[in-house]
Parts: sequence; structure tokens; C-alpha cells
Amino acid sequence: MKNIKLMNKIAKVGTDNFDRTMYNVGEDVEKADAIMVRSASLHEMEFNNELEAIARCGAGVNNIPVEKCAENGIVVFNTPGANANGVKELAVCALILAARDVVGGIKWVETLNGQEGVAKLVEKGKSAYVGNELLGKKLGVIGLGAIGGMVANAANSLGMTVIGYDPYLTPKAAWNLAPTIKQATGYDEIFKTCDYITLHVPATPTTRNMVCKDSIALMKDGVKIINLSRADLVNADDIKEALNDKKVSVYVTDFPTENTVCANGIINIPHLGASTYESEDNCAVMAAKQLDEYLKTGNIVNSVNYPNVSLPRTANARVCVMHKNIPNMLSQITAAFSAEGLNIENLANGSKGDFAYTIAEVEEAKAEAVVNISKIEGVLRVKCY
Repeated sequence: MKNIKLMNKIAKVGTDNFDRTMYNVGEDVEKADAIMVRSASLHEMEFNNELEAIARCGAGVNNIPVEKCAENGIVVFNTPGANANGVKELAVCALILAARDVVGGIKWVETLNGQEGVAKLVEKGKSAYVGNELLGKKLGVIGLGAIGGMVANAANSLGMTVIGYDPYLTPKAAWNLAPTIKQATGYDEIFKTCDYITLHVPATPTTRNMVCKDSIALMKDGVKIINLSRADLVNADDIKEALNDKKVSVYVTDFPTENTVCANGIINIPHLGASTYESEDNCAVMAAKQLDEYLKTGNIVNSVNYPNVSLPRTANARVCVMHKNIPNMLSQITAAFSAEGLNIENLANGSKGDFAYTIAEVEEAKAEAVVNISKIEGVLRVKCY
């Protein structure tokens, strides 16, 4: 019986994927073999030795100590694309909120409560909230993955001129883009030429503060910036200064902080990007299926700290090895099987940064071979199925 600990309320449609004759699932589970989490922070959590995997019901994993998990042979999964439509729709909303002062207008109407002739007052005062149309405006999309690509296509359908940049653009993502979407030569081209800029990249050392005093200086006067990805992508002090100077006309963020709440020119959305019932269901189902597959077979799909490695089960026994991505590891692993007279019937291997993963299928997972593999320098964990 495997123990699955829930760190947040996870949609039942997701946890229903676990066969309860094989899994014990709940928030009060101890000695977890796996964890499912949404927004709860795991950085201060002490992981028990039995823990094999963590599944994040969402794309961002900044609430998980990913590197620490990798060093301890714990696979971290996420669910890319599962909430993409929900975030895309909010991005379209954010574009409209940036173009037209809908928020300011709504707040003003609320001040009319109790007055006579509200309809006439509205007609008289509405001119203060006139905005622009999106049609014909130029949108720069930074990050063209599952979400950014959908945002680019949606804006294109609204009649915007769309230009995107993603240094890690995959062929699959490129094929999904509308043919009229132009690929920029770099971030600077977007900064210099766009009326609207929307960010759809993870927070990494290279993307943190990508919108700052220096990059804002390159932008068009009155640019509108949308950030539904992570607060760290935008330097709050610099964006407020730019708003005060009218260099930036509007900043819409889905990640309010002490620096942005009630700040002039900033529209704070309370992290609603993936907060739809459909997104929560999709993420929970995807995360549960990935955990189930890994715990049953050792196959890895959508990991952020280990390579995606899968192999159809065809032999009696399967040995999965998590190890450092260093020379001679594969030869040492295969030699350990050979030393015990075991023939490897199927093998799959992959690497991701400093870490690698090997699946080997044999007729029998002899204890001696498994012990010898675990003793190899650089091996982090060995699992048998």
C-alpha cells in the first residue's frame, strides 16, 4: 500500500484516479511515498526517507525545493498545459483591463450608490474612463509555451499584431502558432516595438527582474505590461517609478505584493490564473496519473528535475536507477547486472542537467545486483518493480 499525502485540497476527480486497494490518500497521511500539492510551500518540510515523488498540480514549482529533491532521488512532476486555457482567458481579460479603464469605471459607479438619477450621472461621467481598442495594436508575448502560445493565438484572433520570443521554443509549440505571428530576434525587439507586453515564462535566475529600469527604458512611452506568470519577473520599485513617470501606463499582475497593492496604475488580480474549476480538475487528474504511472512502473513523464524516460513493460523485473549525470555511469550499471549473470532485455536512459535516470528490464532483479548498483558512486536511489 502506497501513501499519498495531499498538501492542499486536491480536486476529487484527480484523487479518484488512485486505486484505493493500492493507495492510501489523504491530508493526514504519514510517511508519504508521494505528495500532491498546489500552492503550499514545501521548502521547510522535512521529507521522510520513503518519499519517492512530488506532483505539483500546476506548472510553477517555486514552492518546491526542486534541487534538494533531485539530490535525494525524489522526482518532481508538474502539469504543463493543464491550466493553460484558464490562464489564456484571464490574459485576454487582462489585455482588456489594460486597454480600457474598466476597473476604475466600476469603482466610480460604486460611489454613486444612494444618489438620484444614477443613469444620467453615468452618462455624464463615463468620458473619464474612455480607453483604447485592441484591434491593430502590437502585442509582444515573451514565452511561447503552452500558455504563451495560446495567448498569442487569441490576441491574433482579436486583430492584434502579435510578435513573440522564446529562446526555448519547441517545434511542437511553433507548429501550434498562427502563421501570422512573428518571432522576434530577442527580448529587446519586443521591448522597443510593442504597445502591450505579456510575460509567460517561469521565474529563474535569468528571468527574474527581466522588466526593470533598464528594459523599461527601451520600451515605448505608455506601454502596457501584463504579468500572469510570477511576481519576480518584474521589479516592483522600477515599475512603480515608470508608472509615476507615465513611461508605463498600466501594469496588470496576477501576483499582488506589499509593493503593488493600491499602487497607482497597477491592477492587482488575486492570483486567479488557474483558479477555474476546469483548470483545478485538469491539473489534479494529470498530476494523479503521472504519480500513478511512476509509482507503478517507474516511467517518468513531465518531471522538472529528472529526464522524461518511459519504457513499455515487457520483462519480469524492472530496475530504475536515479543517478548523477557523470561519465561511465551506464557502463557501471550494466556491469553490475552482468556480474550476476543477468541479461538486460530492455533499457532506457536519459539525462537532465546534473541528473540522469536509467530503466533496465531483466529476467530477475537479483538482490546482489541491486545492492551493487546502489553502491556505485553517483547513484542516488534504486527502485525495483
